[in-house]
Amino acid sequence: MPVSTERLTAEADESHAGIRLDRFLSGRFPELSRTRLQALIRQGHVALGRATIEDVKYPVKRGDRFKISVPPPVSAHPQAQEIPLNVVYEDESIVVIDKPAGLVVHPGAGNIDRTLVNALIAHCGASLSGIGGVARPGIVHRLDKDTSGLLVVAKNDRAHRALSEQFADHGREGPLERGYLALVWGAPPRPHGTIKAPIGRHKTSRTKMAVVPVARGGREAVTHYQVVATFGRGPEPIASLLECRLETGRTHQVRVHLASIGTPLIGDPVYGTGFKSKLRKLPQAAQDKIVSFKRQALHAAALSFVHPLTGTLLEFNSPLPVDFAMMVDALKEL
Repeated sequence: MPVSTERLTAEADESHAGIRLDRFLSGRFPELSRTRLQALIRQGHVALGRATIEDVKYPVKRGDRFKISVPPPVSAHPQAQEIPLNVVYEDESIVVIDKPAGLVVHPGAGNIDRTLVNALIAHCGASLSGIGGVARPGIVHRLDKDTSGLLVVAKNDRAHRALSEQFADHGREGPLERGYLALVWGAPPRPHGTIKAPIGRHKTSRTKMAVVPVARGGREAVTHYQVVATFGRGPEPIASLLECRLETGRTHQVRVHLASIGTPLIGDPVYGTGFKSKLRKLPQAAQDKIVSFKRQALHAAALSFVHPLTGTLLEFNSPLPVDFAMMVDALKEL
């Protein structure tokens, strides 16, 4: 029988006032490690009244009554699951996947299964590289859940090491290249350019990234862009289609960088909100296409790298997914 979620309650008295939430709960529930409790807090499993508390440093007050939901443990080893994959290329060392939007790359908080890793285990069996760890076998680089496009996976440790070296270099010295197509609101200030802005965790939201100075923990991030097309007949384009090439590989890099210059991705629920005025300028058909597009308009369209064993340069291209292409076609009618 499945194990049900455990419900715990802890009430603070005067002796607990001012203590961090994670330390308070660790003292009340020694059977749970502090790391486990911190994860439960960050994942939204701790509530104070009707409010969810996600800050592990929350200062406990006398009379605070916390309710903790402890989900049943899950296996650290992802299971094989038969999920259709669009395999672009495969040999004994690597497999190149054209990932659909909506598919998470590897298991994590909130996505314990039905991921690309689960599908790869079913597809490749025990041949996947183990360097990435039990939760990320074969994974050399990632795409966001709602970003579609090309991704290469290592099927053995030798391939994993060689590919990791190429991705760590980000194409500065070698031929590795990652190209994206991005549909954005507005248009960049120039037809082509480079965005150099360090990226780090957002200061108030654990799920967001932001442009953050290196002195405050930001890491170097470089994105090159080229305007492919603009849409709209006025002096200022309503939207643009861009080609982006990454020189670094930070979390949410394209999304954060494009938003930082005032051209966020259409459909991006995190970095692209607040553009209803531009949406209202579109014909109804184009509005309908954009409103029905339930993800960020970002597609990993090009991927090239040196084969980790043969040394051959491999180059792959992926056409725009149907939903993305339909939105571009609707904007072309402006």
